[in-house]
Amino acid sequence: MVKVAFQGERGAFSEDAAAKLFGSSIDFSPCIRLKEVFELVSKDRVEFGVVPLENSQAGSINETYDLLLAYPLNIFSEVILRVSHCLMALPGQKLADITTIYSHPQALAQCERFLGKVNVETMPVYDTAGSAKMIKEKKLKNCAAIASKRAADIYGLEILAPEIETSASNYTKFVAISKQKAKPAQRNKTSLVFATEHKPGSLYRILGIFATRNINLTKLESRPSRRKPWEYVFYADFEGHIDGEVCQEAMTELQRETTFIKILGSYPQAA
Repeated sequence: MVKVAFQGERGAFSEDAAAKLFGSSIDFSPCIRLKEVFELVSKDRVEFGVVPLENSQAGSINETYDLLLAYPLNIFSEVILRVSHCLMALPGQKLADITTIYSHPQALAQCERFLGKVNVETMPVYDTAGSAKMIKEKKLKNCAAIASKRAADIYGLEILAPEIETSASNYTKFVAISKQKAKPAQRNKTSLVFATEHKPGSLYRILGIFATRNINLTKLESRPSRRKPWEYVFYADFEGHIDGEVCQEAMTELQRETTFIKILGSYPQAA
């Protein structure tokens, strides 16, 4: 049975992503913080960690990118999960009874339209599934949680309203992190982070390395390096596996044009 860590309580969307990546026979290790997931993988306490990387509405999960830079781990695989939020409460409670709704701040923001209609107090907590667990354990009447259907099943709560997210196009990309490296698949993606000299044309020359080899760059985003104020690193994704001949040529040239480079992983691209 594969051991997998994720951030959140049982029933978190990260657990859904883990099940989609590795199947139902998983030995789960829920963690309070994202950093704990990276720690468990680094210390060989689990084989894989599953962490959110990017949301189609809110953008990149900055903490995850910072941790990918800080830890010597590889992105092993990725999965894109349709995030559908449900409003849930103790059995017997009705929507009209609810005066307070708990959930993660992002989930509350993603259900803004629905929350505007019910006009109740909202309370942010650290995790969507954690809000469901809290209502179950504390037997909180007149309270509801916004979480996944899996969370409602795990904690024995009744769904008062399904699919309450504002946008039907609410997807989150999750990645599995590991000490292992993924083998080349039919369709691959490579993720890396690099820094350039503060000179005119530095980034232009790096982009040219991909363009002249017809390598499709699918993401480019800058983040503070955290080493010096106003110093930035660039996170990039491109199609192809690092072991491919053309990609190897590009990496050789990138080594010359960058002041720092780290391959975060080459892995099967999600459909």
